[in-house]
Amino acid sequence: MIKKILAISGKPGLYKLISRGNKSLIVETVDAQKKRIPAFGTDRVVSLGDISIYTNDDSEVSLASVFESIKKNYGANPLDLSPKKASQDDIVAFFAKVLPNYDTDRVRVSDMRKVLAWYNILTADGYTEFESKEAEATEGKAQQKSSSEEEEPKQPTLQK
Repeated sequence: MIKKILAISGKPGLYKLISRGNKSLIVETVDAQKKRIPAFGTDRVVSLGDISIYTNDDSEVSLASVFESIKKNYGANPLDLSPKKASQDDIVAFFAKVLPNYDTDRVRVSDMRKVLAWYNILTADGYTEFESKEAEATEGKAQQKSSSEEEEPKQPTLQK
């Protein structure tokens, strides 16, 4: 679901991918207006599914996981904390609660504000499932397969 939600550099808000046009993408705003516009090849378009946050243990956490953490801690409603009006200390404290091991050197407050604004936009429009069930099922099957392979070693077959 979150892979079809796009952020376009230089344009406010979030956009939902509708279709592909000739040398452009047709996108629709994620708000009450539902305005459709083209996004051309010169626009810098990024899917929210491709965005991740740096952590202290030299890994990255997907934006969907951060959104799920916010939903778990604060519910699936828009947050009372306004990304534009809140102080820098409030934003940092909020983000530390949601993602305690984020890299304080590489994750800027402006990035945190953007994450909060995107979460508010998505939940206000009714998006509450951020991680796809298919991805979770695929990961679960892979983990089950690897654990079953560890338990039962394969025996070589003999050919005549």
